[in-house]
Amino acid sequence: MATPTLVLASSSPRRRELLAQIGVEPARVQSPDIDETPHDGELPRVYAARLAREKALAVPRGTGEIVLAGDTTVALGRRILNQAADGDDVRRFLALLSGRRHRVCSGVAVVDGDGKVREKLSESIVRFKRLSGEEIDAYVASGEGIGKAGGYAIQGRAGALIDFVSGSYTGVVGLPLYETRILLKSAAYPLG
Repeated sequence: MATPTLVLASSSPRRRELLAQIGVEPARVQSPDIDETPHDGELPRVYAARLAREKALAVPRGTGEIVLAGDTTVALGRRILNQAADGDDVRRFLALLSGRRHRVCSGVAVVDGDGKVREKLSESIVRFKRLSGEEIDAYVASGEGIGKAGGYAIQGRAGALIDFVSGSYTGVVGLPLYETRILLKSAAYPLG
């Protein structure tokens, strides 16, 4: 049986960087085209898992290919904080998250060579320090939070504003590597 090749169903450069940390280089990267609108009453964990699965299934899989997709969802209680579209979103999200714990749910899905979908979910707890107006203004001005779930990037400047993390750091960045490795191995992808 030939060694499978990996297709990354993502437009996120962070996911490629994270995969490189475990020696995985996708043979192909393709951005999935799905509707990411949460369903009415959908819980964050269910939402993150569903999006990862739908992204993995949305990208065509050729012979000998397996498809990997992920989704990272920031949740404050039952409320989903999507990707920040602009600086106003970043400001609003950081004001909500200031001094409070929130959850980061990271879904991962792999479609193996036989078309079987394998899934895992990582859940982490993150807490920002109580942020001053000046700190929020400076972070908004950096532009770093735009396009990020919850309006922040823990691997960037926001890391200096976070005083507590429990769970998967890589899951908060965008792809929980422990769960990803388990799924890739179970799909017969060669890992060291």
